[in-house]
Amino acid sequence: MPDQDTTLERVRKLLAKAEDPAVTEAEAELYNTKAAELIARYGIDRAMLAASGATPDEITTVKIDLTNPYSRDKAHLLTNIAHPLRCRALLHRYGQTVEAVTVFGYRSDLDRVELLYTSLLLQATTQLTRVRPGNRVFRGESLAAYRRTWLHGFSGAVYERLRRSEDTAARTHTTPSGGRSAALVVQDRTAVVQNAWEEQFGDLRSAPRRRLTGSGYLDGHLAGEKANLNTTGLTGRRTALPAR
Repeated sequence: MPDQDTTLERVRKLLAKAEDPAVTEAEAELYNTKAAELIARYGIDRAMLAASGATPDEITTVKIDLTNPYSRDKAHLLTNIAHPLRCRALLHRYGQTVEAVTVFGYRSDLDRVELLYTSLLLQATTQLTRVRPGNRVFRGESLAAYRRTWLHGFSGAVYERLRRSEDTAARTHTTPSGGRSAALVVQDRTAVVQNAWEEQFGDLRSAPRRRLTGSGYLDGHLAGEKANLNTTGLTGRRTALPAR
């Protein structure tokens, strides 16, 4: 398996190329797609090393604080990153505000969740300051309503991209002769996380589905399909989203 630091460095270089204003949109998308594939392979490699006993990888939690505005929508983005990466999310709510999210899973997967959430939140923030309803605005729709549905579209596209990348990485991983396949290792790890989650938090209620009325879902989904899966923002500050 490739060195883990080397893999992440390759991802950073690909994303730096994708962010270069001199490249075309098609070239940037190619770089971003390759980066997503490498992130998924990195997760599979860490899972296989842990399954073989070569490296430790325990189930634990990380708590990520959220701020208004749009705290519930930030929580939705974080959950849509966590689930494809085999983690679970617990929302800490106060009224209509989500103050924090506790993400539950294997340490190596939690690292990836934090890394991707930091980057994708920054990307969403940058775009959200510019987006407007345009010609499809519903009568009486507020900018805040449009932005909430835009964020849900963005989160939905991120979920789909990560799920595809994770499934492909597990399916195409080369298994040593006589060894367990990556697909089985991932399946077992997912089940272990789910069982541990239910044992610890199984008596809690699931968050109810929200009914959003804005018209921004499709625009946000298109933006999420092109978003960089950027690992360079791991230590960066999570910028607040624009005010309502």
